[in-house]
Amino acid sequence: MTMAVAVDLVVLTVRENELCALVIRRGIAPYRGRWALPGGFVLPDEDLPDAAVRELSEETRTANVHLEQLGTYGRPGRDPRMRVITVAYLALAADLPAPTAGSDAAEARWSTVDDLVSTPRRLAFDHHEILTDGIERARAKLEYSPLATAFCAPEFTVAELRLVYETVWGVRLDPRNFHRKVAGAEGFLLPTGTTTTRHGGRPAQLFRRGPATILSPPMLRN
Repeated sequence: MTMAVAVDLVVLTVRENELCALVIRRGIAPYRGRWALPGGFVLPDEDLPDAAVRELSEETRTANVHLEQLGTYGRPGRDPRMRVITVAYLALAADLPAPTAGSDAAEARWSTVDDLVSTPRRLAFDHHEILTDGIERARAKLEYSPLATAFCAPEFTVAELRLVYETVWGVRLDPRNFHRKVAGAEGFLLPTGTTTTRHGGRPAQLFRRGPATILSPPMLRN
């Protein structure tokens, strides 16, 4: 039996206060013309993380993002060409520019996750399942890790960080309560000693991500 290994990428960013995922319009069969997650086959001499980075760069010209393994998908029949086992990766980054499609993609664009998740048959293969898993992974990790800072610029305000949580979780958070939580999480934020007025109003303090890998207490959604 012919078998191949592939990587697929759930690339998430926040654009115009909406959580968006990167999708490509396939330029080749199968599912030519359908939207899909970026990805491709692993080369014979290639490690899985290297394949994920290569596909991310080739199909989107995007690099330097937070990248972690999401899961493995190998249901028989998921790819009509042959038995294909894919290892999915979750990639997160701050507001990214419009992507550029690679050689085997007809088009690449950002779509809101609400739009993609609400239309399961819109994505090729089993990419709706992979996308849904990636979104939930990101939402869950925001509760107990500093992952939200991956969606921010290197220096950010507490209000900008709060907007990331609100956008990814799809909830409204009380500003004072949120400020108290992030200030109380040891090692989460490091003050830069500078302020900004880029959003108007009073100067707001700028922060960088701190050394913490686990948030205690966690940033609960409710």
